[in-house]
Amino acid sequence: MMTGVAHTIAAKLTAGLAPTRLEVVDESARHAGHAGAREGGESHFQVTVVSAAFVGLGRVARQRLVHGLLAEELSGPVHALSLAAVAPAEEPTATLAGGRPRRGGPVDRRPGVTKAPPGSNTDP
Repeated sequence: MMTGVAHTIAAKLTAGLAPTRLEVVDESARHAGHAGAREGGESHFQVTVVSAAFVGLGRVARQRLVHGLLAEELSGPVHALSLAAVAPAEEPTATLAGGRPRRGGPVDRRPGVTKAPPGSNTDP
């Protein structure tokens, strides 16, 4: 069961995006002692959200939509947000290897990360 900031993030994204899939992971323990980490955690989150609200939107527009919904949290307790925001039809290509969202454009070149087909995550 989620508590605190993670619960608030999930509630706001659910209300604002009606996602078909939503994962909110508190990664604060991995950042203990780093800048922005706060006592008790709940400062660094990984969020995966699949929603029809993202259809037709590019990556930046999707991020702005999510950041708008979480403005209060991002200006307060949340120091870092790792975000994978995809439309339902894109979900099979939204590779989340090892629980981490794919980064770096259409193909992720980090070692150990499953690669998506070229052009599978391009923005208009």
